[in-house]
Amino acid sequence: MKWQIIFSGLRARPVRTGVTIMAVSLQVALILVIVGLTTGTANEIGKRIAGVGADIMFQPPGADVLLAANGATLKESYGPQLAAKEGIQTVAPVHVKISTAPLVNIFGIDPMSFDAVSGGFVYLDGKVFSDPDEIVIDDIFARDKNLKVGDTIELLKHTFKVSGIVQNGKGSRVFMGLKAAQDLNDTPGRVTVFFIKLKDSSNIDGSIEKLKESFPGYELRNVPEYEKLMNGTAIPGFDAFNAVVVFVALCIGILVIFLSMYTTIMERTREIGILRSLGASKMFIVTLIMKESILLCVIGVILGTAGSYFIVNGAKSLYPTLAFLIGYKWMVNAAISAMVSGVVGSLHPALKAASQDPVEAFAYE
Repeated sequence: MKWQIIFSGLRARPVRTGVTIMAVSLQVALILVIVGLTTGTANEIGKRIAGVGADIMFQPPGADVLLAANGATLKESYGPQLAAKEGIQTVAPVHVKISTAPLVNIFGIDPMSFDAVSGGFVYLDGKVFSDPDEIVIDDIFARDKNLKVGDTIELLKHTFKVSGIVQNGKGSRVFMGLKAAQDLNDTPGRVTVFFIKLKDSSNIDGSIEKLKESFPGYELRNVPEYEKLMNGTAIPGFDAFNAVVVFVALCIGILVIFLSMYTTIMERTREIGILRSLGASKMFIVTLIMKESILLCVIGVILGTAGSYFIVNGAKSLYPTLAFLIGYKWMVNAAISAMVSGVVGSLHPALKAASQDPVEAFAYE
């Protein structure tokens, strides 16, 4: 009986029903898409850094886990000192620079040492740069910017020619000569990080402890575990940003459900009065309104989750460099957020409906 009343009410007001479901869907999609983008980007950066193939990352004291957030403050002369340590096979200096237009990380590398650490690039077209004005890009960046070997692109207010396109996954999407990057940044003889390859990778943490004795205060990170570092604990503001997104989406959901249910109560005042006069208890009315709200939220969650995948796939097809990761954890969080919105948003309208006097309800116009 109760569900018949609910379905009848929803069918009688299709526009309000549709708008409410759409609003809840947008709430869910907002959480999944934005959090999926931040999480996916961090995860993708972690995979690319781990994909360099190094064992240890050597950084200056207090350096951030995000390479792009650090300046080039390490002396390049530290490279030979590190290479001379026991158990170290090779060392690759890297100058990290971020371009804002387009937004992309750029690695300034010495091709020989970088290849020794990483195992070398897989070239899909072209060759390594041989001129300060040449760059190598990965296949994803090439597809995103519609570039091919011989084309030019402006980065860091400088025009570069694409000399080669490589398979993605080796730390960055754009590579240039180490000296060219140092000159652009006006930091001669300075680098951002050293990637270190060990002769024996079975005890990376032990090797890190030995290096800390020779270089106290410097940041040394386990590269194969770098992906695990790219999370809310290690990245400043990461968890706070995601929490703000959920909070904003929750507020939107509560307001929409509240307005929808409040409007419903005003439109169905006489109906509620009839139910009360026929013996319906206050609890029956409250439960009726709450169930209607939760039903709308359930439908919204399903459509919002499905819609988020359509949005993600569309965004990735238009912008290949974007990375999304929609995990089950956040799908559950988004669903809980929608349900909380439904319960909280409909609570006051439900109590208002239950407190109506049947006689006054009959007189309502």
